[in-house]
Amino acid sequence: MDTAVDISGYIYENGEQNASHEYLLPAVLEIIASLRIGPADPRLFELGCGNGAVAETLTHRGYRIVGVDPSEQGITHAKTRYPHLDIHLGSAYEDLAVKYGRFPVVLSLEVVEHLYAPRLFAHTLFDLVEPGGTAVVSTPYHGYWKNLALALSGRLDRHFTALWDHGHIKFWSIPTLTQLLREAGFGPITVHRVGRMPALAKSMIAVARKR
Repeated sequence: MDTAVDISGYIYENGEQNASHEYLLPAVLEIIASLRIGPADPRLFELGCGNGAVAETLTHRGYRIVGVDPSEQGITHAKTRYPHLDIHLGSAYEDLAVKYGRFPVVLSLEVVEHLYAPRLFAHTLFDLVEPGGTAVVSTPYHGYWKNLALALSGRLDRHFTALWDHGHIKFWSIPTLTQLLREAGFGPITVHRVGRMPALAKSMIAVARKR
């Protein structure tokens, strides 16, 4: 019996955006615009580019995107739907800076919660960012009031489900995500919460500078 699975842990049905992009992308686009990269150097690396939908949006904003993702399914959808994109199979556990170089901005949306070795991810992320550049990292937000609300509403099992094969295995708070990025060498680091009111935010976006 063929038991092969896509170990990226995420199922891509097509090359379109998903529901999380509705609250993530406006904030991400605003953050990237504030960094004032381009037009002289509009390069941006997407670590975990999935099905290419975010890379396509950024391309239309004038950025030149290079991206990698470990999902064969996601990359297949991306190459079918957006054949002009410069995206490839690749993992945060590889030495990507040697292969692709360094970039003024590296973006990684909703990736780190899937990883068994987040410090390797953070090391790769740091290496991909050129000196003076910025990493923009999002992940689902967890904090006291949100976790309490999940418990009181009886939604903990659905939220922290153990039944999603290769799904979310790390649940990040602002202090733990900040510590991860600081250990890798980033600083200063600011964190924005998006989706719902801050205490119950769906996700958070860390903006981490590399001196």
